[in-house]
Amino acid sequence: MTRTGPRLAEITPANLDAALGIAVRPDQEHAVSPVVKSLAEAYVHPGVAWPRLIVDGDRPVGFLMAFLDIDWYEDGSVRRSGLWRLNIAAGEQGRGYGRFAVESVAEELRRRGAKQLYVTWHPGPDGPEGFYVGLGFRLNGETSGGQTVGVLELT
Repeated sequence: MTRTGPRLAEITPANLDAALGIAVRPDQEHAVSPVVKSLAEAYVHPGVAWPRLIVDGDRPVGFLMAFLDIDWYEDGSVRRSGLWRLNIAAGEQGRGYGRFAVESVAEELRRRGAKQLYVTWHPGPDGPEGFYVGLGFRLNGETSGGQTVGVLELT
């Protein structure tokens, strides 16, 4: 039986170039780091970063990276997990891959026992706030590095 629809794939030598080729629209480049930076961060944060290629059939359509159980305030008081990066290829946007990515991270975090999924985004009219709020994230009143913090309850 052939699996249809999007799926996540680990980043391997066989699909590394495909992952590196994922590029968002030019007007979105200010809001999300390129995949190459995410993979470099994943390399220096093993066990924290969870990078995955989003593939539909044999087409790479996006990239996501979750963060797992990080020390949010860097003082040991709060640990959180969530979506670190989401890059949907410019020509693949509007087809449900972003929703699939968020749902996939939610599923993985639930599997690991998390009760909430966090995400941050650049505020402003050209940012992804409507996308995340539409998926059920609520603003929790925090900012992180100048970005808005949203949280999705996983229970």
